Amino acid sequence: MELKTARLTVLIDPAKKKAFETLCAKQDVTPSQVVRKLIREYLAAHGVSFVPGGEDDSGAAA
Repeated sequence: MELKTARLTVLIDPAKKKAFETLCAKQDVTPSQVVRKLIREYLAAHGVSFVPGGEDDSGAAA
């Protein structure tokens, strides 16, 4: 798990949310675990690297 966390709010229709939560429960994973995995896979598929729990390495001042 990452060292630092940030919240991501996603709007989704209630039926999809319920189906997603039900499937996650059947697979003994949390919805957050699945979303984190999907994001990692999406970044990798598009060649985007990142430092888990690290600061933004783009060099831009915050």
